[in-house]
Formats: sequence, structure tokens, C-alpha cells
Amino acid sequence: MSDPILKIDIEDSVATLTMNRPDKRNAMCDALLEAIDGFFSKPPEGVKAVVLTGTAGHFCSGLDLSEHVARDAEGTMRHSRGWHEVMDRIQFGGLPVVSAMFGAVIGGGLELASATHARVAEPSAFFQLPEGRRGIFVGGGASVRVGRILGADRMTEMMLTGRKYSAEEGLALGLTHYVVGEGEALAKAQELARKIASNAPLSNYIMIQALARIGDMSKADGLFTESLCAAITQTSPDALEGLAAFLEKRNPTFR
Repeated sequence: MSDPILKIDIEDSVATLTMNRPDKRNAMCDALLEAIDGFFSKPPEGVKAVVLTGTAGHFCSGLDLSEHVARDAEGTMRHSRGWHEVMDRIQFGGLPVVSAMFGAVIGGGLELASATHARVAEPSAFFQLPEGRRGIFVGGGASVRVGRILGADRMTEMMLTGRKYSAEEGLALGLTHYVVGEGEALAKAQELARKIASNAPLSNYIMIQALARIGDMSKADGLFTESLCAAITQTSPDALEGLAAFLEKRNPTFR
């Protein structure tokens, strides 16, 4: 039996998802996207955080062009919207997701990474959006997610020229949050995931749901939404436990 296209390993409350197409630099195909979507559509019971990574030296080299299917305009739009649904499920599904990146983080791979909440890169990682050099445009959410990290001006230059950013450049720009030594990304990502999983589930959920959306709001709407989020979290049983733990000088035990 061949290895699964997406390996899923669960230890305690952290699930590690490994994209497993080593001969394709983990390029995204419909089957891999469906496997990722299947996990996030119905996560296993007890999982509180997720690590997403690749194998054989690469995170994800983007859409597998060797499996490209010719579509008309409507079909292409619907395929793009399907990607958006999966990326939204990753970003807003409620589980914190940490990506462990190395090698190629290209095109759809960068779109996938930008939907995660914390990103760790090894020195070998490089970031690229080559679609513009191939006569096409991004379709998996990069114009929104990557665009909001880089800004429209820098992303336009990146796409026009096909420019690659290194791990250190990506750190400075916000494409990654951490740069670690070679071979250390997965361990660091799992460490972060365990730390995040120890937070109160409700506050994790609220942070994931609210902060990105507040960024889309006017100042007044954002401040009002912040007050609602504060009211929900600060009156929860976990908030009472967190306060009691602080006063008793112990680690909190959340649900």
C-alpha cells in the first residue's frame, strides 16, 4: 500500500499534517487539497492545534501544473472559489495552525501558508508567486492574504518580476514569523502548537475569528467588535480559572 497523500499524526492535542508528494515537491493537486479539506472539515476529537508541513525538503511548490485541467472561465472561477473555501476553513475553522516550512513555498504553497496562523521557516525556505510570469493570476487567495502581509505595492513587484524571497527576507516582510536552523522547523512548530493548545479554547477561537476580520473593519466597528470579544472571553469559565491560577501562582487548567 502506498503512503497516504496527507500523513496525519496526533500526539496529545496536536495534529501534525504532512503533505506527502515527495516526487512533486509536494505540489498541490485536487486529491491533496481534498485531503486537507477533509481534515479541517471534521477534525478528530481532542485536537486543539495543528502543524502543517511538507516532506523531502519542500513545503509546497504550488499547483501541480502537470495535472492542469483546461477549464472555461466559469470552471476556472469555480475552481478558484473552491480553493478559497479550503483556505478559509484553515484560517477560520477554529483550530490554530502552525506551518513548518522549508524549501519551496511557491504559489499555492504560499497561499496555503498564509492561511495559517503562525509560520516557521528554515534557511532553505524561499517564497515566490510565479503566476504572473506564466501568463496567469493567483487564484487561491494570495491577492488578499499575501497582499495584506506585503502590501499591494510590494506584491505587485513580486508578481511582475517573479522575485524570490529568502527565509530571512520573508521574516523581515512577515511571510514567516520565525527562522530557525536547518532541520528545526518541525520541532519548533510543534513546540508552538503545544503552547497554543494549552491556551483556553475559547480565547484561541476568538483570536482566530476576530482579529483578521477586525482588520477589515472601520475603526469604530473594530473597537465595538473588540468589546464584544472581551465580554465573551472575560465572562467565561476559563477566564475565572486563568485569574484563579494567577492569584494562586500556578499554571491554569483550561477545558
